[in-house]
Amino acid sequence: MPRSARIDIPNLLQHVIVRGIERRDIFLSDDDRWDFRNRLQKLLLEMDVDCLAWSLMSNHFHLLLRPTRTPLAPFMRRLLTGYAVSFNLRHNRSGHLFQNRYKSIVCDEDSYLLELVRYIHLNPLRAGIVADLGALDTFPWSGHAMLMGKIVLEGQGINEVLRYFGPGVSASRRTYREFMADGVLQGERPDLVGKRSGASGGGCPASDRRILGDENFVEQLKTEECLHQQLRRPMSIESIVATIADQYGVAPKAIASKSRLPRTLDARAVVCYTAVEEGHTGAEVGRVLGMTRSGVAIARRRGEEVLARIESTAEFQHDTRLDSTN
Repeated sequence: MPRSARIDIPNLLQHVIVRGIERRDIFLSDDDRWDFRNRLQKLLLEMDVDCLAWSLMSNHFHLLLRPTRTPLAPFMRRLLTGYAVSFNLRHNRSGHLFQNRYKSIVCDEDSYLLELVRYIHLNPLRAGIVADLGALDTFPWSGHAMLMGKIVLEGQGINEVLRYFGPGVSASRRTYREFMADGVLQGERPDLVGKRSGASGGGCPASDRRILGDENFVEQLKTEECLHQQLRRPMSIESIVATIADQYGVAPKAIASKSRLPRTLDARAVVCYTAVEEGHTGAEVGRVLGMTRSGVAIARRRGEEVLARIESTAEFQHDTRLDSTN
């Protein structure tokens, strides 16, 4: 069954969940966690993405994000590919680190922001990683400690969250912590992670697990998404080929040829990855490059790895046109 396209529009609150491939651990040491946290902080500031909550588990992580300048996809691509390459080098491994694509749920901010902050920040406690709320207060791998003033993550919107709990930082922190304590016994919240809830339970509508909100929010969002898609004009495949060819110093016709030269293979793979990310189908890309749809899919995966490797070694100046909404 085809996967639903993400709803990816700037200024929407999104609950992002990423799991390790085959549910394997993606954080093996504090070095891994520091690396991820540093990358997250850098990208939040560089790409103007608001972060309201986050928590790192062993085999997955949660982020509550609001991209303000661009869609979420470029941010997540840079975060995940950069971390995966660094992780593989650190642990002498190869291959994919994450399970499929990340999961993102667009959320009605008015109704769910605080519930999501609490749910995400209580994850380490529910999983038994920390013993109690006191230990969570200083746990360095969750945004709760940031809200409690125990750690620093530039880019996390602590003031935006604390303002819901009253004026003054000290008083609002006390009220926020009481709010967290009230949620300790709540247990799992399937509605907050994109699972269907009961008919009267709110949460993700039965027809669309990509959305957390009531029917009015769903209808408003679908109208906005339709308008956004009408305004967005993806870069043509031919333009992508020309841009990547220029960056790699190869002829555009070489990318569409059967050449097996390493530099041309890399360029072709990056074209496949970029074109699909821009919204073109594998069949459309294949027609331009003279490839089968399965060949495009294989090249696309290789292109993601090529970009991650290049980005990790800072040898590639990414053309911002390929991350824009045009």
